[in-house]
Amino acid sequence: MEKLVFASGNAHKLKELRDKVGNSFVLISMREIGFKGEIEEYGKTLEENAEIKARFIHDHYGVNAFADDSGLEIDALNGEPGVYSARFAGPGCSFDDNNQKVLKLMKDIELRTARFRTVIHLILNGEHYRFQGAIEGTITKEHSGSEGFGYDPIFQPSGYSLTFAQMDLDQKNQISHRAKAVESLITFLRENAS
Repeated sequence: MEKLVFASGNAHKLKELRDKVGNSFVLISMREIGFKGEIEEYGKTLEENAEIKARFIHDHYGVNAFADDSGLEIDALNGEPGVYSARFAGPGCSFDDNNQKVLKLMKDIELRTARFRTVIHLILNGEHYRFQGAIEGTITKEHSGSEGFGYDPIFQPSGYSLTFAQMDLDQKNQISHRAKAVESLITFLRENAS
């Protein structure tokens, strides 16, 4: 069974990914191979950040690795917060700080369309591969729900009356941007299993 190191320190993402991956391959966190720090994300795009993180773990530990970067892209804010989603409200900000900033910026805006987008960069046996997933939706006018993390309480996916934070993990994992990108990754790994 394929072993892959997930180049992220985000426990929420790891939980979601392990739930989605199931028995397709063995998912190991970068903490489990001994890396305790944080990988600096200095890219200008989601694609660049995902590659930076995967390359760091691959190059330093000599293992097959993948990383993701995700962002919320709000049309009325010219695609922001985008690559800066995790630190939109500033250094050391909380999920709630970011949500409050978005709601404040969107206070008088009627156009509330947005999307979550995930990019996965995989380095497998020295080759590089990229997978993407996106889900369209809208920014709500207030927080709703307590599940999930990040912008989940203010993002309502198209075709649903609930925010991501009102959905349980199974429901979210069936439709989320990360789930779609991970599904592409899993399909690729199954087709290319050695």
